[in-house]
This record gives sequence, structure tokens and C-alpha cells, in this order.
Amino acid sequence: MAVVDLYNMKKEKVGEVELADAVFAAEVKPHLIHEMVLWQLAKRRSGTAAVKNRSSVRGGGSKPWRQKGTGRARSGTSRSPIWRGGGVIFGPQPRSYEYKMPKKVRRQALISALSSKFQEGKLFVLEDFALDEVKTKKVAEMLASFGVDSAMLVCDDNRNLYLSARNLPRVMAVGHRGVNVYDLLKHDSLLISAAALSSIQGALEK
Repeated sequence: MAVVDLYNMKKEKVGEVELADAVFAAEVKPHLIHEMVLWQLAKRRSGTAAVKNRSSVRGGGSKPWRQKGTGRARSGTSRSPIWRGGGVIFGPQPRSYEYKMPKKVRRQALISALSSKFQEGKLFVLEDFALDEVKTKKVAEMLASFGVDSAMLVCDDNRNLYLSARNLPRVMAVGHRGVNVYDLLKHDSLLISAAALSSIQGALEK
């Protein structure tokens, strides 16, 4: 198992912690990460694009002119798609873009993303995010001490951290269940508490 330094919020070493090789020293598989990002973005699509077809356009209930004798083509409604102001043929309708992704693929993609952060030296393990109050300045100072300006902060049941970090650009604070591939790639560094690290390793080692 790899051993990494354990820090406090001032980046002072307070100990060491072991990382599970199965989670943080696995082979990075870019194709799985790519598939996972596509899946996440598809799930996030609103799918609300819509147009009116000929049955949805208002008006056009009466026949524009008689069937025969005018010298013009037969027409039953002014809301036909071939008319200006008529309905749209095969236009988009509200739908879900979500599709299924195998659980093993999702797990391996997350492991690949975590392993990538560790291999790039962008993983920092903290003893805890000790915040007695909601104070954005303290979180900003902590990030400055680690030399990062874009980071995902992972700590369970720390409301002060969530509220303190939400106004910082390029910073995201979540619990261990909120760690996902897309947001890991979106942020340069990963700062995680020892307790959250243990929970993630326990979930992914199974």
C-alpha cells in the first residue's frame, strides 16, 4: 500500500495514512473515464426542447378553400407543415437522454479518476476540515497554503465547510457519496479528510 502524508489545514504534516492500491494505484483507463463523463452529461440534460407539430398549432380548423375548382392544390388545413406558420415535422419533443451504465464500469471509471489524481500528485489527505464557523476566508487560506485554486473538498457531515466553500470559484465541497468522475476532472486537486478517505476505500474495495 502507498503511504501519503496526513496534513492539517495549514499543510503541516501530522502523520501518515495508507492508500488502498486497488483504489489509488490502479491502471488509469481513459476510455472508461470518457464513457463515464458522457453518461453523466447525458443524465444532466434537461431534455425540454420541444416544437409544435400540426396537431399542436393553434387554428387551422376549417378547410382553407374548396376541394375542387380553384386551380390550387388540395388542402385540408392551414396548419399543414408545408405552410408557413404550420406545424413542424419530426421536431424535438421532451425526452430523457439518460441511458444505463453497468455498475462495474462506473466503479472502475471512478477508481481510474482517483488513481489519476494520486499519480499526478494532486491528492491531499487532511486530518479534518476544522471549521468552528462559516468562514470563506479560512477555506481560501487553506487552499492557498496547499497552493491550489481549483479543488474538490471531500468531508462528511461538515456543514460549515459546505457553506464556506460555496462562494469560492472553482471550489466544490461534497460528502464522500458525492465524489464523481466529472467533478474530479473539472477540479485540479482533491483534498479529502481521513474519514471520507476511509469511506471511499471501503466502498470501492468491495
